Amino acid sequence: MASSQPNYQLPQKKFSVNIKGNTTDIVICSYDDQFLVLVTQIGSMGTILHARKEEGISNNPNFNVSVIFGKRDEPMLETCARKIIEHISSSGSPKPLLLSLGLKDHSKETLKGVISAVTENGIW
Repeated sequence: MASSQPNYQLPQKKFSVNIKGNTTDIVICSYDDQFLVLVTQIGSMGTILHARKEEGISNNPNFNVSVIFGKRDEPMLETCARKIIEHISSSGSPKPLLLSLGLKDHSKETLKGVISAVTENGIW
């Protein structure tokens, strides 16, 4: 009997990098309406953020970042999401970003490593 499931290929990239001695698993998926980026050092999802470019009449783009679930008192996580959505936008994609950060520490060095790994391996 033939499968009735559609043959849908989701553009994605999965890889692991070492950031400050911690194995960091990263999954980047491109859906029709947004990008999903999962970054974990703890084996599960962490703080979930939504980031998007706001369209306006100004020549300088504005980016909106909000915490959906998780740590709301960690401005460095919001900075990480902002840097990634700025990169996505500068690459020409208008899609917003859903980002999950499950990290052992939220230091500047760790977040710089995350930003670097994600932007160097993007599928935008």
